[in-house]
Amino acid sequence: MAQDLHSQMLKGVLQGCVLIILSRGEYYGYTLSQELEHYGFAEIPKGTIYPLLMALEKKGLITSQLRPSPDGPDRKYYQVTPDGTAARADFIHQWHQLTDHVTQLLTAEEGSNHGHEDESTH
Repeated sequence: MAQDLHSQMLKGVLQGCVLIILSRGEYYGYTLSQELEHYGFAEIPKGTIYPLLMALEKKGLITSQLRPSPDGPDRKYYQVTPDGTAARADFIHQWHQLTDHVTQLLTAEEGSNHGHEDESTH
């Protein structure tokens, strides 16, 4: 169950992170995966990126364009749409709200635990 929760949370966060990265420029799947790794998402299975890109494209948040590659087969490059830009902004706003709330909760929890520790030492 904890793994399910982790996967669900990661999926939503990953979608927002992909929109943030793609808002910087065009990427194809492999370079997007490398960029995610650069930011600490090394544990993401490579097979996760392409279904995520397909889902984002189906929602109209990104588009793709097939282009020739000097290194072999054509590559599909992805770009953010105006709806994707709006979803990116919404993700960032919601992320800041969420982290603020969790930080408040953890601060209260640490204060509460600290108080109990003090009582037990007296």
